[in-house]
Amino acid sequence: MKRALISVSDKRGILEFARGLAGLKIEILSTGGTAKLLKENKIPVIEVGDYTGQPEILDGRLKTLHPKIHGGILAIRSNPKHVREIAASGIEPIDLLVVNLYPFEETIAKANVTLEEAVENIDIGGPTMIRAAAKNWQDVTVVVDPEDYPRVLEELRKGGVSQETNFHLAKKVFILTARYDGAIANYLTGEREQKFPEVFNYQGVKVQDLRYGENPHQKAAFYTDVGAGPPRPGAGTAPLQEPCVANARQLHGKELSYNNIMDLDAAVEAAKEFRERAVVIIKHATPCGVAIGGSLRDIFIAARDCDPLSAFGGIIAVNDQIDVPTAEAIGKDFYECVISASYDDEAFRILAAKKNIRLMEISAWDRSQEWSGSKTFRKVTGGLLVQDRDLKQFPVREGRVVTKRRPSEEEWRALEFAWKVVKHVKSNAIVYAAPHPPLSPRQRRRGGEGRDYGDRPAGRIGQRRGGDPGRRRAWNRHGLHRRPALPALKIVLWVMV
Repeated sequence: MKRALISVSDKRGILEFARGLAGLKIEILSTGGTAKLLKENKIPVIEVGDYTGQPEILDGRLKTLHPKIHGGILAIRSNPKHVREIAASGIEPIDLLVVNLYPFEETIAKANVTLEEAVENIDIGGPTMIRAAAKNWQDVTVVVDPEDYPRVLEELRKGGVSQETNFHLAKKVFILTARYDGAIANYLTGEREQKFPEVFNYQGVKVQDLRYGENPHQKAAFYTDVGAGPPRPGAGTAPLQEPCVANARQLHGKELSYNNIMDLDAAVEAAKEFRERAVVIIKHATPCGVAIGGSLRDIFIAARDCDPLSAFGGIIAVNDQIDVPTAEAIGKDFYECVISASYDDEAFRILAAKKNIRLMEISAWDRSQEWSGSKTFRKVTGGLLVQDRDLKQFPVREGRVVTKRRPSEEEWRALEFAWKVVKHVKSNAIVYAAPHPPLSPRQRRRGGEGRDYGDRPAGRIGQRRGGDPGRRRAWNRHGLHRRPALPALKIVLWVMV
């Protein structure tokens, strides 16, 4: 390898990498700010304008679109005709290309960004060069991700970059350019013209293969949005700051299952409704216990006691640091997963002593933050349903009171709490609120007897939810619903305040 071209927006690790190349006597070509940085740090570099004989023009828009650059990248070294043609044109091969793109995605993620700012951050020369290098991967090494610098440098020091590595790096180029062009298309057609573009582009990044899907015979994997989770290939992606299962870290326990991830997502999204400390317990993607107010231990116990049988083996989300008393209370029963903002050191040791529990952490959980943007997807056979996320905070107290008596302060608080909880309960469920501390809901267990926490039997409320008029349901002598011959997966949620 004789010659490299370096032009990066993301400067992470570039000085160490360039020093390594210089130490191997590899000639370095560079542009603009990257060339300036290398010169300032005493790394030998030739500016692309000097190399091509064509200085940068159009405010830097035209730098690398030149035959001496693209001929040096695209020439197939084993093709005698290519070798003769570049020699006749005075073009030297370029063996290594290190490029990442203008930060378009990061730019459009900023508040109040203008169309002019967004367009100015659409990279032209970068995608053209890296696609050319990736196409000619047998002869050219192309690096778009700073995480790959050590691997490439190590192989160069051992004699050369392997074909296996070159092919791996080339695949990353097309993943990057597909995402980059998709982001541009989504922005220009969606944000500037219509809410939902005619063609919707989405790209996910695989985090892990899962043991199986919702059922053991289904294969599955977990993908995150680009920007969520750990660092991703390429630069210019605005990291996701919102707490979510995608950017949580697993600290303890066996790997997550498909259903674990679904339940963790439901738990975190419900817990994000509250500005105060809250505990949410999820079973089968539905809250079976939610509580706020008091010490964290008392909040957990209130949530658990909504329905201890359903809570057993469930998923717990806590939007605060878990302390020792709370960890001790959690440790008395079995739970699949706990996800929280953080753990006290001793609390973590207490929970980690249980080998079958999975412990997750979301370190950047800011309860005061309100979240905005993004969409939700639902796959159907042959299509995709897309909608805005349900982030509306309904001002309950601004609702019209249609009864003679207005709610008391306790009842207003109950309604506010209940409204936040019901959003996360499956369709057609009911939340019933009655004044009684602490603030926590109760849910009828599936396939078992409900509990009557109001002035009416649970079955009567369940009956009002509709169902098959041709099927009569069985009620016990207490007026409580028992499971019929064919299970009806219908839920009644009770809120006690």
